[in-house]
Amino acid sequence: MFNFFVVKENRLDNRFYIGGGDYNHIKNVLRMQMGDTFLVSSDGVSNLCRLVGFENECAVAEIIEKNYNATELPIKIYLFEGLPKSDKMEFIIEKAVELGATAIVPTEMEHCVVKLDNKKKEQKVSRWQKIAEAAAKQSKRNIIPEVLDCMSFKTALEFAKELDLLLVPYECAGGMAATKKALAKIKKGMSVGIIIGPEGGFSEKEIAAAKTAGGEIISLGSRILRTETAAVTAVSMCMLYAETELD
Repeated sequence: MFNFFVVKENRLDNRFYIGGGDYNHIKNVLRMQMGDTFLVSSDGVSNLCRLVGFENECAVAEIIEKNYNATELPIKIYLFEGLPKSDKMEFIIEKAVELGATAIVPTEMEHCVVKLDNKKKEQKVSRWQKIAEAAAKQSKRNIIPEVLDCMSFKTALEFAKELDLLLVPYECAGGMAATKKALAKIKKGMSVGIIIGPEGGFSEKEIAAAKTAGGEIISLGSRILRTETAAVTAVSMCMLYAETELD
């Protein structure tokens, strides 16, 4: 079933007015007919709707069932990802959104090979946000996770201080006991940050700063993971814990 996101200002009583690219997609690509059903997510809630018409270059969707499909985790996950090479960030964002991340924060770290100027940062973030939206639609999310502006590692740690828990997967961490202990701290409604190093890993200075900021150093297993694998693994761990232990 298709899922479309609509700002709350485009709702009138029991109807949503879907414009822009989604209007074109519904009418000219999908060629939906009156009565066809789909999901409309607005203000963090998904509703089962049916198409009832087209008005002023908007598809008009009438709500059949409110709060139809609750897909959000009982926690908020913020993924701080050290800028990787090539198109790996696109993969990371797509999978993190599918797994339930609330926001992705591209983070500049000491060992990042990629260096972006301000113009390229804006262009990249704009593209990454579109990827997040597409992944949110595909995975039937109730919200579109935000890709925040690129941050320095120092700024990311300051941001993370406002979160309830900060996890720092590190290849030099010893064993999974610390990981189990850290995950057990997660409670319903908490905000959880995960910082993933780039291809070159964290510098010792960055690990020390993360510890000072209250970060929990954890392991993702006895194998060395690529940055994109580490991101997916860490978010998956939090997702699994939240889905199975916080009901």
